[in-house]
Amino acid sequence: MTDRYGAFCPGPLAPRAGAAAGPLSGLRFAVKDLIDVAGHVTGGGSPDWANGRPPAAADAPAVTRLLAAGASLVGKTITDELAFSLDGRNAHYGTPVNATAPTRLPGGSSSGSAAAVAGGLVDFALGTDTGGSVRVPASFCGLFGFRPSHGAVSTAGVIPFAPSFDTIGWFARHAALLARIGDVLLPERSGAALPARALFCRDALRLTDPDVATRVAAAGRAAPRLGLAAADEIDLTDDRLAAWTDAYRILQGDEIRCGLGQWIRATRPRFGPNIAPRFASIWEISEADVARAVRCRQAARAQLDAVLERAILVLPTAPVVSPPRDIDEADLGRLYPRLLALTAAAGLAGLPQVTLPLAPREAGPIGLSLIGPRGSDRALLALAAATSS
Repeated sequence: MTDRYGAFCPGPLAPRAGAAAGPLSGLRFAVKDLIDVAGHVTGGGSPDWANGRPPAAADAPAVTRLLAAGASLVGKTITDELAFSLDGRNAHYGTPVNATAPTRLPGGSSSGSAAAVAGGLVDFALGTDTGGSVRVPASFCGLFGFRPSHGAVSTAGVIPFAPSFDTIGWFARHAALLARIGDVLLPERSGAALPARALFCRDALRLTDPDVATRVAAAGRAAPRLGLAAADEIDLTDDRLAAWTDAYRILQGDEIRCGLGQWIRATRPRFGPNIAPRFASIWEISEADVARAVRCRQAARAQLDAVLERAILVLPTAPVVSPPRDIDEADLGRLYPRLLALTAAAGLAGLPQVTLPLAPREAGPIGLSLIGPRGSDRALLALAAATSS
């Protein structure tokens, strides 16, 4: 196979045939380089992290399940350094090409996995999603993407980033395949029913560029096409999601400091210029900041649980089409909080979220997201598959 899109990690691939028969027989998949594949160093997108580490002794459980289901592993894909980005660039290994919009960024941090699927190099791929690292590249690359309920899929064998947010998610070009993968990876108990109504998030739409907002609003308000009652509208918060975004940022940073801080201080890794300031910011978080963020998270979780008892949430996956590959660093820095504002809700409350690609236009793909109640993963994937059949 020729890696036309720079999606895979440098060096030999990690091909492995799946079981002779199974529900995913004949399909090929790739794995983000945050996830263990036996016999290969899990590099995390960082040469300093990979340096001196032994190869993984075993596959991560998610990889084991996919192989047992008949899917064949092609190789490991590039990730933004230790997953701390949503744009898809890696200063050490390059930026994978967004096959759907080649002049634009693929989105991160599961950039290589998204690029491999969008480019047809594999049928599906595993990524990780903490703050949007499957959802954002799915939107930017015109893919179906899924972040499961927190804890629904084991994260054993995954480099921890912010464990109370970390999930394993996946990409596919077809919603039906997204659901078939869920049948393999999700527990049977993730079969909670979905509400029969949809609520369109007005405050999320206000954060979105006008051209994106117009298209997402038209698609999101067509709830009957989703098999749902006509969509009402809701403002989730009075401050346009700013408090939730800040709580997510603080709690993520605190967990990164607790998990990776000792290694960072001992190793002084050579982070790329776009990543280094993010890791530097974790040392500025105070105990008071964390306490305030914990209270905000608890309130957000309670509010979202109450809303999701009666309706699915509909919102843009990202506020923009993918930025140009040569975007100015300052412009990208201003975009980052807007991205997090749309992805923080599911992360704070541990909710499942599926992103559906809208028909791409010249400016690039756009994603429409559906958020369901915790544990409704299978039903949410079935709904996504039904909309695309």
